[in-house]
Amino acid sequence: MSTDTGEKHHFQAEVQQLLDIVINSLYTDKEIFVRELVSNAADALEKLRHTQLTEKEIFDEKLDLEINITTDEAAKTITIADYGVGMTGDELVENLGTIAHSGSKKFIDALSGGDGDKGANLIGQFGVGFYSAFMVSDDVKVFTHSWRPDGGHLCWSSDGKSGYEIEEVEGQRRGTKIVVKLRGGQEEFAGAERIKGILQSYSNFVPFPIHLNGERVNTVEAIWMKPKSEVSDEQYTEFYKFAAKAFDEPRYRMHFSADAPLMINALLFVPDDNPERMGFGQVDPGVALYCNKVLIDAEPKGLLPEWLRFLKGVIDSEDLPLNISRESMQDSALVQKLNRLITKRFIKFLDREAKSDAEKYGEFYGRFRTFLKEGVVTDAEHRDELAGLLRYESSLGAEGETVGLDDYVARMRDGQEKIYYQVAPDRGAIEGAPYLEAFEARGLEVLFLYDAADEYLVGALGKYADKELVSIDRSDLELDEVEAEGESLSDDQAESLTAWMGETLGDRVKSVAVGGRLVDSPAVALSPGGAMSPQMKQMMRQMNPGFSAAREVELEINPRHALIRSLEAARGAKPEFAKLVAEQILDNALVAAGLLEEGKDMVSRVYEIMQQALEE
Repeated sequence: MSTDTGEKHHFQAEVQQLLDIVINSLYTDKEIFVRELVSNAADALEKLRHTQLTEKEIFDEKLDLEINITTDEAAKTITIADYGVGMTGDELVENLGTIAHSGSKKFIDALSGGDGDKGANLIGQFGVGFYSAFMVSDDVKVFTHSWRPDGGHLCWSSDGKSGYEIEEVEGQRRGTKIVVKLRGGQEEFAGAERIKGILQSYSNFVPFPIHLNGERVNTVEAIWMKPKSEVSDEQYTEFYKFAAKAFDEPRYRMHFSADAPLMINALLFVPDDNPERMGFGQVDPGVALYCNKVLIDAEPKGLLPEWLRFLKGVIDSEDLPLNISRESMQDSALVQKLNRLITKRFIKFLDREAKSDAEKYGEFYGRFRTFLKEGVVTDAEHRDELAGLLRYESSLGAEGETVGLDDYVARMRDGQEKIYYQVAPDRGAIEGAPYLEAFEARGLEVLFLYDAADEYLVGALGKYADKELVSIDRSDLELDEVEAEGESLSDDQAESLTAWMGETLGDRVKSVAVGGRLVDSPAVALSPGGAMSPQMKQMMRQMNPGFSAAREVELEINPRHALIRSLEAARGAKPEFAKLVAEQILDNALVAAGLLEEGKDMVSRVYEIMQQALEE
């Protein structure tokens, strides 16, 4: 193709349509044009670096590979110049006059016949990103000279509407210089501080020096692209502070690269503390998405699951198929693939850390466990793996000692098919209630769950390692018989007593029965299988004052306990007193279960029982 200079050219029809879209609706933020033009400049420099490997003669060969930006508030201009490959007249027409011939796209296609040239680090599509300049200008000039020695000294100019002109302008250096004359209302982009902020947000890690009015702007290195062996602990810490805008040091870091199924370079940090734990409200996602060191989205939605919002850092993938504006991704399936890959990697990372340094992991878990538990409840795909990271106190350990579900399962008794747990505010509430004694008598370990979220967690998890999670306050548990000490009520006495207690207590209980689980306590209030826990019932009472938790209770009595045997004897000799005792036994059981709804009657009854006992 030959191109006469100094003549007016018309845009290809598709280009004119594209310009209309770009100017009116494509980009949601006009500052994006700076990122696009800088990315194109970096692209041109990368092409030149590759060209230098194969070509012996390069025009202006000694020029440094750098990007120079100047702003002029008086003239209302911003100029972005690079010493890259530049363009010939034909290339100006092909790249800037027709939509289907992006310089970068053709360059990538040319390389695809070999190994894809993974080192080329090409960014974007020049012929598309360039048009974003017309969002803020109706006068754009492109001065250029190709890397080819016989290339012309050219200037391409356009108002973005009526077409473009190409003319000879002597004295051009190798590369491309774009001069954007800002139209009314867009003068802010002629301010050095405004442009500096944009560069630091979007282009801080471009692999070539960027100078703004003579001062280097991109001083932070993209260490996520480097091998781990080449990055020091100090560099990691400094980068974390920069990326997270933090002052602390990271608790964990995960740095990895992957070639399949996607090309990924990721550097993720766990902060020292959890800001949500300190009352700052829900934090926003803190992992930025880059494509070849150029920021795509600082807070990408859906890149990682919600429960990983505490992470800080960078994910960089050159496989991202970006839409025409680079502001969103066309292929949501690929985003989900990224999501799964990073999430599984991080879960495995935490699992390794937990095994290699349990104390350090315990400190992390103490601060960030709510996120992991949120993941178990909400992230069905990774639920089982996340459950393996949970830690709880148990009946076999001292206060402060924790156990994971894998350890629990590994030391289960032969034939045990269930994982037993109890939800309560603290250890004292569990150990002070009568439920635990049946399991301690049988040598069965019980997990102690203290967080409010645990109620939903066990409901969502259901099973772990094919073992059902079961609350120890359920009435339908089948436990092995244990040898009991002491005299017991006869079967007839027990049947008669439970019938009388059921009639005496009325609708305050669902049923009264004799059970074999109790050892030291006279009675226990149990929940029917699948019923709400005491904590959930309390929540339901707060939401609905008419809700009665006690009516769902099944009262189980211990036929060997002295109080129960005495009650059986007293109900014939002192029926009114026996009724008071039966009601008190129920209230005591409800207190132990955290289900007593009103304590006034209980207090009055205690005084009456004491008075009658003293009068005898």
